[in-house]
Amino acid sequence: MEDRVRDGFREGARVLESFGAEAAPELVAVARLAAERLRRGGKVLSFGNGGSAADAQHLAAELVNRFRVNRPPLAGIALTTDTSALTAIGNDFGFEQVFEKQVRALARPGDVAVGITTSGASPNVLRALAAAREAGCTCVGLTGASAGPLAAACDHLFRVPSRETPRVQECHVAWIHAFCDLLDTILYPEATL
Repeated sequence: MEDRVRDGFREGARVLESFGAEAAPELVAVARLAAERLRRGGKVLSFGNGGSAADAQHLAAELVNRFRVNRPPLAGIALTTDTSALTAIGNDFGFEQVFEKQVRALARPGDVAVGITTSGASPNVLRALAAAREAGCTCVGLTGASAGPLAAACDHLFRVPSRETPRVQECHVAWIHAFCDLLDTILYPEATL
């Protein structure tokens, strides 16, 4: 059993290293763009299902509260947290629209929409990204190796080189941390730990 644990950690580290090397240049570009949008009063909207919903909430929390340094709050909203809106939309219109309708209500030109789906094929995430694009947002997608239709829905796609959900989600959390670290560095270089 201990070998199984060690093997899992080794595989996770291998995938994470590969993903980080490939994602770094575009991640820096996305962070610079998001920093500029936040400076101008924009916001980051994030959404996903299951573990990806937790990741969307993680991203929003790091923005609104703080990541590593003490700095003013940044505008981040996870569209996975309003149970009244989620259940009303799901009941009245269907689960495929739970994020789309929120995007239509909240997104403005210049915002950044981050759709997270390990499969790259979650209908509600795809619909929300389409609505975000219509609203004038920059669309960012986090997914696994099979990207699916997500690739066409995004301005910036971050594809983890694995088809195993745990490995993909581990990399998504690392992406969130790197993104937040870059925002802190760009927006508040004088801030202290």
